[in-house]
This record gives sequence, structure tokens and C-alpha cells, in this order.
Amino acid sequence: MLEAASAIFYAEGINSVGVQRIVTAGSVTLATFYRHFPSKDDLVVAYLEKVHDQIRERVTALGADARGRDLVRAIGGHVGDELSGPDFRGCAFINAASEFEDPESPVRQVVAEHRDWHYEVMRNAFADAGHSLPGNAARHFLMLRDGAMVAGYLGSTITAKRTFTRGVEGLLRSIDVAALNSAEPAGET
Repeated sequence: MLEAASAIFYAEGINSVGVQRIVTAGSVTLATFYRHFPSKDDLVVAYLEKVHDQIRERVTALGADARGRDLVRAIGGHVGDELSGPDFRGCAFINAASEFEDPESPVRQVVAEHRDWHYEVMRNAFADAGHSLPGNAARHFLMLRDGAMVAGYLGSTITAKRTFTRGVEGLLRSIDVAALNSAEPAGET
């Protein structure tokens, strides 16, 4: 049922899909659905947690083989792979956030947790790469990623991927620029 719901939510959106459609696609009864998920929001949370787990597993695997700059590039490559994937429809978390306005809703909480996790991963990668302001670099990376996900869905995935990759390389070059300017006091914003 979760597999069927995940595919439908990603392809068609969340709020436009009713529980009956999920029950039918999952080949389960309504009673079975509600036994596992007391509400549709609970299913949406499970869907987003599953997507997060898949991303976390991939990033963890990348981190086993790469550190610092190489890890930043590898994670950037993973983003590029997402953009180039079949049936790409943007970021599941951005899509879900756009459908749930209340920042206190369980769905938005899962989105926020995923974004916090992603920020920490990137902050650590930039710190390992020697960036003097790893938090700033991580925020820039995530904004580039968000933009690439939206641009890739609304326009050309090829252009979004190329632009994103150039942005990541620019962030990596900023490590060297920051090292040259290290005599000047700097603070993270």
C-alpha cells in the first residue's frame, strides 16, 4: 500500500488523491488502510519518511567512499542523477510542503526534519572540505538544489543539472577564495 501511495503521491500530488484511490491501487480494503494509517496524513508522513530513508542511505553510501570536496561533488552528482531520473517530478519534500500550508502539521514537520538533516550533512561535508564558513556553504548548496529541483521539473532537466553543477563547483572554489582571505575576520550569517 505504501509503495502504491508513494508512486501516486509523487506522480499526481497528495491532496488530489483520495484514500479510495490508494486503497484500490494498493489492493487492500479500507479497514486495512485505516488499521495501518489512522489518517491520510499518517500515510503521507510514512511516504516522506520512506523518501528520506532512501536519500539518507544513498548519501551514507557516498560518504563511505568520499570525504570533503569529493563528498560535496558526489552528493551534487546524486542530485543531478535525481534530475535525470525517469518520471522526474521535482522534490517530494518541496512538493509536499507546497500542499500543506500549516508549518505545525505532521507533514511539514517531516519536511523540516529532512531539510535540517540535509543541511547538517552538507555543513559537515563543507567543514571537512576546509570551508571557513561551512554553514553558509551548506545553505547555498541547499538553495541551489531546491532551485534545480524546481527548474528541472518546470523546464529543462539538462539545463537545471548543468547550472546546479556549476553552482556546486563555485561553492567548492569559494573554499580556496576564503583561504586567501583568511586574514580578514569573518562570521557566519
